[in-house]
Amino acid sequence: MRQALEGSQAVARAVALCRPEVVAAYPITPQTHIVESISKLVADGELETELISVESEFSAASVVLGAAAAGSRSYTASSSQGILLMSEVLFNIAGLRVPLVLTCANRAVSAPLSIWNDHQDSMAVRDAGWIQLYCANNQEVVDTTIQAYRISETTEIPVMVCMDGFVLTHTVEVIDMPSAEQVDSYLPPYRFSRVLDPAKPISVGTLVGPDHYTEVRHSHHQAVVKSIKHIVSADRDWRKISGRSAGGLMSIEGPKDAKTAILSLGSVVGTLRDAMDAFPQRRKVKLINLRCFRPFPIDALRKACRGLDDLIVLERAVSPGVGGILGAEVRAALFGQAKAPSVHNFAAGLGGRDVPLDFYPRLLKAVGNGSSDGFSILDVELDKLPREDR
Repeated sequence: MRQALEGSQAVARAVALCRPEVVAAYPITPQTHIVESISKLVADGELETELISVESEFSAASVVLGAAAAGSRSYTASSSQGILLMSEVLFNIAGLRVPLVLTCANRAVSAPLSIWNDHQDSMAVRDAGWIQLYCANNQEVVDTTIQAYRISETTEIPVMVCMDGFVLTHTVEVIDMPSAEQVDSYLPPYRFSRVLDPAKPISVGTLVGPDHYTEVRHSHHQAVVKSIKHIVSADRDWRKISGRSAGGLMSIEGPKDAKTAILSLGSVVGTLRDAMDAFPQRRKVKLINLRCFRPFPIDALRKACRGLDDLIVLERAVSPGVGGILGAEVRAALFGQAKAPSVHNFAAGLGGRDVPLDFYPRLLKAVGNGSSDGFSILDVELDKLPREDR
């Protein structure tokens, strides 16, 4: 059924269709509307779940960790400082290999305080061991949330679904909501192979000495790498049921013979798509929408970059002292490849700064001038900086 829904409402309905038994979260802008909407579904009798109010994001993550380990499909959501406050538990959830889905309503991280969108919160916990999937629009968010439960419960690796705060969470779009019958046919009942059961006691999260810790981390790394096939199959099977793909590992559009491509993730992909129509250039350009950031799809990226001369990586995060996070990973993935494209790395839209349509020709101009071989924050306004920092 096609409905005009705010992004947060659409997420709440998608979560409800997955029939979670436990939901715990703490309010933080711009995540709050998601759990508010879930609360309304519970109050209206449209969802039966244990909705638990907690005193912090750390507690929210701890509650759903325990609930999922005890055999209940569970859900939480957060943003920015909330993601950082629960970061210790995020590492525990992944390290214990507990199936779980979390929505990150992406928001900038303090200081200075900002409530607007960029990707520095989810990127800060990229090494926690979660699968991370980024969405370009709210339809992708709905489909990815449903797929996330299938992926997580198949791999026993938690999945973080990342959607841009305000840009998606508070924007109304026409969404094709699947039926309960479709989701039920796609998503089996929750099962956890190491469920906590008083009748069959086991030890969980015990101390591991130096003689075994390395093997545990190696095993986790291999499991995340191997989850690529499950992400692909989950999207393929969902397409058979719904008629839609959420993007697989990445999606590519534009002329096949283009020698230049722009790679990005999140809602800025939609801006770039519109900009490419608004500013047709002589230069042919492909658009690569990276959906799967963890595990990083190295083989798929290498295939997508064959025949390119220039690859522009546009991201909404920065690692101070190094530069781009996504750009560094792209360079590492392409290193040593025969005829690898030149990688031009830019950050833009930090702290929610607008990325307008005319940003697209500026990107192409910067590459054409040959001034972008490293990393730069392309939309910085120098007159706002102290002279010594310009």
